[in-house]
Amino acid sequence: MMRHSALLPVSIIATAMAGCSPPSQPTAPETRNAAAPTETRETPATPKTVTDTHLKPTPGGLKTFGDWAVGCDNGLRCTLAALLPEAGIATGKGSPITLNITREPGPAGAVSVKIATDNAHAAQPAGFAVDGKPTAVRDAAGLAAAMANGTTLTVRGADNRTLATLSLKGAAAALRYIDAQQGRVGSTAAIVAKGPAPSRAPTPPLPAIATIAPSGTAAKLTAAQIATLRKRATCSAEGFTPETHALGGGKSLVIFPCSTGAYNLISALFIVDGAVITPAQFDAPAGFEATGADSGTPVKSVINGAFENGVLTSDAKGRGLGDCGVHQRFVWDGKRFRLSEQSAMRECRGNADFITTWRARVIRP
Repeated sequence: MMRHSALLPVSIIATAMAGCSPPSQPTAPETRNAAAPTETRETPATPKTVTDTHLKPTPGGLKTFGDWAVGCDNGLRCTLAALLPEAGIATGKGSPITLNITREPGPAGAVSVKIATDNAHAAQPAGFAVDGKPTAVRDAAGLAAAMANGTTLTVRGADNRTLATLSLKGAAAALRYIDAQQGRVGSTAAIVAKGPAPSRAPTPPLPAIATIAPSGTAAKLTAAQIATLRKRATCSAEGFTPETHALGGGKSLVIFPCSTGAYNLISALFIVDGAVITPAQFDAPAGFEATGADSGTPVKSVINGAFENGVLTSDAKGRGLGDCGVHQRFVWDGKRFRLSEQSAMRECRGNADFITTWRARVIRP
């Protein structure tokens, strides 16, 4: 079977692409931030003029074209992800390397490529070839354009040795889908659906969430309270202890273990405020609810959940390899948990580098 270790990014490439052929574009340094910030939660503090938009989360959907999955988030950042042959994954003979291509929104629409492997000691990619024709390792836009007209993508090492071979079946359709979603069809900035028009691709603003900084001391649950939580959650995972985390304002989050399987631990969520215990509230489906599966508890829940630095995470795995499912991040606004980021992978085909489908700017006090 394929190793279960987490994917390790080994190469990130970014180039701009607007109005002229990809190979002629100047290359950017090997950093994803060369073109645009990729994780808004890591950027400097949001200006004070930005206020909470109270927008209901609507994560984007995912589509599959042949051997590629594709999706866009609410900010029109779009990603296509290579999928490995299911037979190879099951026997451990699949490629240990996967590849994602992301295009930013807006007229310039920088393109970046991310290579990932389950092997920490894998050789560093030094170049690509589409149907045997080399493509510069730092020319992400050129690679994307070449992929649209090829059948096989080869990832090569410094010694020109083949590190991985990926099918390009469906890549052209996935890239065309991105052109359409980003409003580039018929423009010079399109990757596949090119035309003579100048690029007027929009850059939708991201919603903003005003958070409350965690403070105070987490509640210590009594035996009676634990019994009440168990009854209200209608479940309990043996051998696991409930966690409590201070939220501020005298309130605490309780992550109450509910049920467990081979790779998913479902935890029901409650808010304790003095002697009052209430189910936690969310502005979006969480945990298995986000995948359409039954969580087995009437209370809002997360999967493999954790709370750290004011962020509640959920990691619902479609299977033990972790190559499909839904990742979520929530922040507390004083009344409920708000979805600040969501990424997903619908196809269980070896690529654990999930596609982002929702982002929000987090306003911290």
